[in-house]
Amino acid sequence: MNKTIIGVIGGSAGDEKVRKTAYEVGRLIAEAGALLICGGLSGVMEAACKGAREAGGTTIGILKGQSIDDANPYVDIPVATGLGHGRNLVIINTAHALIAVSGRYGTLSEIAFAIQSGKPVFGLGTWEIEGVVKCATPEEAVNKALEAGQSPR
Repeated sequence: MNKTIIGVIGGSAGDEKVRKTAYEVGRLIAEAGALLICGGLSGVMEAACKGAREAGGTTIGILKGQSIDDANPYVDIPVATGLGHGRNLVIINTAHALIAVSGRYGTLSEIAFAIQSGKPVFGLGTWEIEGVVKCATPEEAVNKALEAGQSPR
């Protein structure tokens, strides 16, 4: 596959600043011609999908439930897994690189799975742990994720 797939991970809630950051990440991913994959629900996921969609990109939502109707309105390709939080592994295994925006324990678990899988993780206001490359701006995070996603795997 020629398309780089960037995972956006973060909480299903978030304040306006977090949503704005996620929106910008999604927009930049789309403008770079990459695909965006996420959990497909609300908060960071919805904001990132909205940014990507409005920039003409394609969004993939890996849903924890059994209905594609659970997807936020900006998901182009909803995938109903019925896996609950286990769906996080699908996101991690599919993405070439991940960008974590804020988030709580669900995001922490995704970060841990990514690091254990050898996937690069770039963070914006998220957990500061070994293996997460802290970024100052959405542009920095997306550029680093795109570069990492194009490296030999």
